[in-house]
Amino acid sequence: MKIFRNRNFVKLFFAALFSQMGTTIGNMAFAFYLLDHFSHQPSYATIAELMYSLPTILVFFIVGVVADRFDRKKVAENCDWIRAALTVLLFGALFTNSIPFIFLVLFLRSAVTKFFFPAENSLVQGILNKEQYAQAAGLNQMLFSIFMVFGVGLGAAIYKTVGVHGAVIVDFLSFIFSALLIRSCKIPTSARLPNGKVDWKDVNIKSSLGDFKAGILYIVKNRLLSVLIFGFFIFGFFNGAFAILPMFTMKYELSPTNYEWYASLFAVSLGFGLLTGSGLGTLIASKFKPHQLMIFPIFLTSLLIFFLGFTDKLSIFLVIVFIIGTCLGPINIAIGGWMPKIVHPKLMGRVSGWIDPLMMFAQSATLGLIALLFPKFIQEIDYLYYGIAFVILLVSLFYAFTLPKLSEAFEKKQRLLQRKQKSQKPSNIPSM
Repeated sequence: MKIFRNRNFVKLFFAALFSQMGTTIGNMAFAFYLLDHFSHQPSYATIAELMYSLPTILVFFIVGVVADRFDRKKVAENCDWIRAALTVLLFGALFTNSIPFIFLVLFLRSAVTKFFFPAENSLVQGILNKEQYAQAAGLNQMLFSIFMVFGVGLGAAIYKTVGVHGAVIVDFLSFIFSALLIRSCKIPTSARLPNGKVDWKDVNIKSSLGDFKAGILYIVKNRLLSVLIFGFFIFGFFNGAFAILPMFTMKYELSPTNYEWYASLFAVSLGFGLLTGSGLGTLIASKFKPHQLMIFPIFLTSLLIFFLGFTDKLSIFLVIVFIIGTCLGPINIAIGGWMPKIVHPKLMGRVSGWIDPLMMFAQSATLGLIALLFPKFIQEIDYLYYGIAFVILLVSLFYAFTLPKLSEAFEKKQRLLQRKQKSQKPSNIPSM
């Protein structure tokens, strides 16, 4: 692939791999640790997941502004250094056995993480051409699949061998490697600072709110972009449910004595499914329109989630999870390849800054509902799967009615712009 001749992309790709792999290992090890030491309080594991999503509430309005106004390379690199330092603090916090203190450190580390991905995502857009966006999205999805396959399994293995402390050490090393890779990148200033150099003294509450408002208006005025952003909200809903439900399913229904092993197999099945779906999606992305890669797989996913709640056999459960992963691969590629084409580079940070808050809001709401409902009000986990399936079904119908028309309108607009560019100089003003 020509994209791998781009050394900057390769370094960013592996930086994301190290960062995501380590984070997954640490998060899963903490979930196992809490379920083992506080099995009579399953809400602790859910609260730990909330610590990864709730920080969005504090930083969501400045995340995109920082990615657009400051050096994106330095922002991503410094996020890794700060997370490494907080991981050292987390290592010490474990010896105190203070759950509130541990949750606080997890909360702070997650807050820093929110600044990493908009900056890193914006850098990728700045070093590739439009023809490579879908390919990059497919590779990033495959990366996500790889660390999902091996990350959770390693998390369980490390927890069983050297405990949660060993997992925290892996977290620390992953952030160090990621920071060093980002530092070694040679990225042009135009990609790092698309809006020019800005000093911290020039950034205040008023200017941040103004930039934040500009990002909202840009999204609202672009209907196709608004609908795609809504897709990330739904992914947050899905992520929140599947961050904890499979573990509960194994712990309280399918395999109480070996739940760590089968929870790992769940992640491996989903990860291999994502890997398979990403490979297929990358191959067929040029043969289908993005909306075609989204509508049917989302509809099929809703049916499969319903069957997850219906089945009581581990083998069938894991096979269904694999197929769900295969469906999710093309969806992520379609959205990931579409977004850079419709978002102006100068506003990519602010738009990306909205993705994480929406996903985390949906994820937090889902985790909060699960913590509230299970097991106090809903004793059967199956009903939670049915509820998720119904919501995903509604989304597939919504996309079936909206995306084809919006896609056609976008293509017409692009053709008109190309004709205008032949007759006059391109404007520097971001198109709405």
